[in-house]
Amino acid sequence: MKFRVVHKTQYVYDESVPGTHNVTRLRPRNSELQTCLHSELNIHPKPSERRDRVDFFGNNVTWFSVDELHRKLSIEAISEVETTPQTVPKETEGPAWDGFAAAVRARPDGEFLLARQYVLDSPQAPASRELAEYARPCFPAGGSVVKGAIDLTHQIFHDFIFDSYATTVGTPVLEVLRHRRGVCQDFAHLEIACLRSLGLAARYVSGYVLTRPPPGQARLIGGDASHAWVSVFIPDFGWLDLDPTNGLAPNGEHITLAWGRDYDDLTPVRGVMIGSRHHALYYSVDVEPLDRDAGN
Repeated sequence: MKFRVVHKTQYVYDESVPGTHNVTRLRPRNSELQTCLHSELNIHPKPSERRDRVDFFGNNVTWFSVDELHRKLSIEAISEVETTPQTVPKETEGPAWDGFAAAVRARPDGEFLLARQYVLDSPQAPASRELAEYARPCFPAGGSVVKGAIDLTHQIFHDFIFDSYATTVGTPVLEVLRHRRGVCQDFAHLEIACLRSLGLAARYVSGYVLTRPPPGQARLIGGDASHAWVSVFIPDFGWLDLDPTNGLAPNGEHITLAWGRDYDDLTPVRGVMIGSRHHALYYSVDVEPLDRDAGN
């Protein structure tokens, strides 16, 4: 499937500022299931300096600096991406979850070595006894990693209510667990922390997902949003993406921007300004399917 994504971000300051410094992760990454066909980043005012690089996790990063007086900073990322549905292994496939650590340690190479860092705590997805207890019913002794992770995804989907007013970007994962409310970022952190609490490797994935208008209604331009989901490592298979917000395994309609240990590793836009005490932030996302039958 092919998509065109337009992600607009605008900062409006309460007074003119002489300078801003920003880091963005807005170019979709390439992977076995995704190819970024085209991507451009339009910035106004025009940056005095701009540098592109790849970070530790392999994400595309653009750093830029604006050193002229301005009241607004506009960042527009336009990308075209082609995706392929992932193969979801049978729930009976893969190693037993309680033998996961031994399986990863036995293969100190390639993705097995890289997976180890995703077993460790990160600031927004730390392991805990309470999280392990919540996840335990999905992981009986000897059960496969695949089935346990899929069951946990469904459990979170059914147990939690999507509520955009219940949390903030810094709400601790244990608070999300207790109140059973949150947004996609919260549910991704929750599932990752649950998996890590059982000794499994899971990473945070940011990007977009195709949304469908109600029957008979036109697609709302700019009405989409950023999204977040989870990827769990399955020895002898690789990484399996799971979306606890929607209770499913992505099937080609999720577009990956970046991945890391948690949201802090891959904030889409982050920066500092000089001279203004307050600002307003506006953003919009539009995911347009370019295939004739997509989105119907």
